[in-house]
Amino acid sequence: MLIAVPAETQLHEKRVAATPETVAKFIAAGCTVVVEKGAGIAANYPDQAYVDKGAALADDFAATCATADLVLKVRPLNESEITLVKKGATVVSLVSPFTNPLLQQYADAGIAYFCMEMVPRISRAQSMDVLSSQANIAGYKAVLLAMEHYQRFFPMLMTAAGTVQPAKLLIMGAGVAGLQAIATARRMGANVEVFDVRAAAKEQVKSLGARFVEVASAEDAEDAGGYAKEMDDDYKQRQADLIAEHAAKSDIIITTALIPGRPAPVLITEEMVKSMKPGSVIVDLAVEMGGNCPLSEMDQVVVKHGVTLVGVGNIPALMATDASALYARNLLNFLTPMLDKESDGLQIKMDDEVIESSLICQNGAFLKPQLLKQGEKS
Repeated sequence: MLIAVPAETQLHEKRVAATPETVAKFIAAGCTVVVEKGAGIAANYPDQAYVDKGAALADDFAATCATADLVLKVRPLNESEITLVKKGATVVSLVSPFTNPLLQQYADAGIAYFCMEMVPRISRAQSMDVLSSQANIAGYKAVLLAMEHYQRFFPMLMTAAGTVQPAKLLIMGAGVAGLQAIATARRMGANVEVFDVRAAAKEQVKSLGARFVEVASAEDAEDAGGYAKEMDDDYKQRQADLIAEHAAKSDIIITTALIPGRPAPVLITEEMVKSMKPGSVIVDLAVEMGGNCPLSEMDQVVVKHGVTLVGVGNIPALMATDASALYARNLLNFLTPMLDKESDGLQIKMDDEVIESSLICQNGAFLKPQLLKQGEKS
């Protein structure tokens, strides 16, 4: 089986879908691998490192992918790339399934497409979970970005000139990114408060040494998939009042709240921003989905009402070397059960929960029609 690893072309994307480490393992499993020249350079993986592991190099996307049985990418195929992948090939990447307008075109092109965002969150698939591996990086880097723009110390300092109080952080959302942000901020010596609608997050937050802020509710705000779900208007109002109270006291706010298939919920309003101290910082990890703060601007750092708003859209790409290594291992773990040395292709068995959940199209058919309906709404 021929595996292709093309270079990413989306703006600000520095990651690569396979590293020399994973290439070597694919080759050991009986595959042939071709890598587009320069595909790993932005992530500090030079071409020669791939060659040393047994991969061949190709000049461009067409030469890399035209005859490939399996194409590994970080970002989804764009319109021009779809026509360059052979009919019957399999593509594995992030897909942005709720906002991608090209889903039907993938099916029409006759390719099989695995959407890594839709790998189920079950124990067996933890090592394949690209959302978690990349969110870990985003949560860590968000704290570093906050430190860069915050013009005071994070930890308490006792000096001859007086005592400097520790920074007060408010982290919105205790998912993977939020928990990593908590751990990183605590290591830096900050005082951390955390808001999450899911009561189950309380124990994890407290175990990291942070204070949990919650809105009392009889309804569980966690859906069956472990994600936050949208709540009623009464809850939202009480939530907004509580957040406003804590935001006004915070030096730094890191927002991570997302609802799958919906725009990011607005948690930090303009009035809340106005109430914050001059020099405060907001890092909005939800900016790609509209932002948890409406004042955030995509891929911009702006100052409004004396508060610095950091709206970096693709934070994992700022740590492209490790982000690529983790993502590539996720793909390797995902694909290894489907590899068969006796066959020229992947063994795609639809009775496997991981495969059934993540395969969005095959043989000209789109297998997740609810995604197409969602795309029409958005």
